[in-house]
Amino acid sequence: MKALSPRAAIGLFLIVVLAWGVNWSVTKQLVQLVPPLWSSAIRSWIALIGLAVILGLSNNLVIPQRRDVPVILSVALLHMTLFSILVATGLRFLPASKGIVLGYTTPLWAAIAAPLLGKDTLTAPKLAGALLGLIGLAVILNPSSIDWTNAGILLGAGMVILAAISWAANIIYIRAHRWIASPLQLLLWQVLVATAVLSTLAITIDGPPQVEWSWRLVSLFLYSGLIGTALAYWAMSMVNKSISALTTSLGTTGAPLVGIASAAILLGEPIDISLAVAAGLIVTGIGLATLGDRLLRGQATARG
Repeated sequence: MKALSPRAAIGLFLIVVLAWGVNWSVTKQLVQLVPPLWSSAIRSWIALIGLAVILGLSNNLVIPQRRDVPVILSVALLHMTLFSILVATGLRFLPASKGIVLGYTTPLWAAIAAPLLGKDTLTAPKLAGALLGLIGLAVILNPSSIDWTNAGILLGAGMVILAAISWAANIIYIRAHRWIASPLQLLLWQVLVATAVLSTLAITIDGPPQVEWSWRLVSLFLYSGLIGTALAYWAMSMVNKSISALTTSLGTTGAPLVGIASAAILLGEPIDISLAVAAGLIVTGIGLATLGDRLLRGQATARG
């Protein structure tokens, strides 16, 4: 499929940011009605069907080569499975607005871990961004922002932070992988593996799903599976082919802001000072870390 025009790509990217941001409030509602494992598995089945249709119509269905299997497993297990389970479980205890801010610390963990693993160089902007992000993390986790006497809230926060770290590990691996097929062509296989693992875990741990279906629950699953997952993944793959990686990396920092606003509107969650300050620090930190990373890559390219 050809690259999109800049205007179409920006429009599609805005849809992705909105879809991802709102999806945290939708997930918060889903896990109050369905256990986290089954919530993640059912959503993944819906996304799998949606992506099969989208990629089939766009002639992006391929049989992956053996050298792409590691990246399929990395994305499927670290992001689509582990990240999804930890977030879904964490949001049973944690407000969606705080969850999305903690969940989007992923670029900060990647900026910190990559140099320690010898996969990147720590530049001054990346260090400043990481420090700002960690200060923001301290602000959102301070006792005046979350109740430290509530073990459930602490557990939820810890799970979402672990989810962000698992996504960061996946990002570090993806950067080092030499792709044979395109990320878009491998997307269906990644979701297929994740769906199989999630379904196996759900049936093994929770048994057959005990779900009281309603039109509200169906609409939540359809949004999360089709819009928040299938459409968003496909759209992001198209956007990445059409606008710069720096633009998309910085643009995704809008998702936490959308998530906070949607949690306030859809769930009635308050926007307290700690949340606002933490979000500002973390988003700024991500922006600095991203700019530092792109500056380093640009210098390396210029040197050949």
